[in-house]
Amino acid sequence: MDWRKTKTIFIITFLILNIFLASQIFEKRNENQWSIITEATIEEQFEADEITYENLPKEQVSESYISGKSYKFSVEDKEALEKKGQTVEIVNETVLVGAFKEPIPAPETEMETRLPSLLKDQLLFNDKYDYKFYRKGEKELIFFQSYKKGLIYSNNESGMLSLYLDDENNIVSYKQTLISDLEEMDEAQELITAFNALENLYNMNELKPGSHVTDVKLGYYTLVQITSSHVLTPTWHIVVNGEQDFFVNALEGQIIRKENRTLE
Repeated sequence: MDWRKTKTIFIITFLILNIFLASQIFEKRNENQWSIITEATIEEQFEADEITYENLPKEQVSESYISGKSYKFSVEDKEALEKKGQTVEIVNETVLVGAFKEPIPAPETEMETRLPSLLKDQLLFNDKYDYKFYRKGEKELIFFQSYKKGLIYSNNESGMLSLYLDDENNIVSYKQTLISDLEEMDEAQELITAFNALENLYNMNELKPGSHVTDVKLGYYTLVQITSSHVLTPTWHIVVNGEQDFFVNALEGQIIRKENRTLE
């Protein structure tokens, strides 16, 4: 064996291996630096366009798609409400329309906490809804159904409770729907962050220069409805300038298109 030649081969082999490992480390470091630069660039663009936000949720959350069914109101439900002094009608099995024979004065302040106790014995499934906002023009108090710690948003008024007021600020009637049998469809997946959702809005030219993001919360949006079955996706609900809201799919990142609701 030619030891000198063998030693030369080993030296060349180790030299090539060291060069390869060094190139991998250098490439990885550049990728990390590029990631940091990219994130900083988005924040700089927000600053340049005077787009502001505060108190964004920062915790990493995992969720899955969920499924449910439109609740079908029964004759027993109708009779139980009529015993409370209401006139009640069931529309297409899944919509309950009721009117109070004795109007109920609406609280002028702290509606979010006072309304549920005020209507506790007057409505079905009262504890499944949270107060959201007031449509002044229609004199309508809007409640959305809640699931876990988020609200359910729908483009077809599923999972909603609407209370209607008269000119004296009394609650005189209501309309109610409910999504029942809610359950997770598959294994939980890591959601995009609230900041990523803002970035997606910005890239799609929905987040305009000078915008102030006033609220960001995680909820669920009715993505698919087939007859009485629903598929809901975890969704970032983003309110801009206190009056315009957007929905971003928290699993896949795309903007959920719908007629933007103006909050009053």
